[in-house]
Amino acid sequence: MQSSPTQVIQELQRLIAETEKGNNALYDAEIELADAEAELDRVEIKTFLSKQGTVADRQALARLEANELRLKRDLKKAERDRIKQKLRSIEAAMTATQTVAKMVDLEVKNFA
Repeated sequence: MQSSPTQVIQELQRLIAETEKGNNALYDAEIELADAEAELDRVEIKTFLSKQGTVADRQALARLEANELRLKRDLKKAERDRIKQKLRSIEAAMTATQTVAKMVDLEVKNFA
């Protein structure tokens, strides 16, 4: 694969832009996850305090009532983790592109 300096620069600029978008998406996902966790905690505690019975019974009822919120929280975690993985992939691509940039630079210097 032959790359020109312009192509390498364009690819690095694209990867930088993707990283910026990814960082913003990660921030948004972390806020959504925190909101989902707070909502889950609120409902579990409220339900636990409102039920009668043993502690184990009240805990089970609270978990049961908050089951959909737990799923929502888990999906938010998965979304955040997916964004983190995508950012790691972009960082790896950026490192590879920087290596190509050095190779192109050496090639240009050798032909100059």
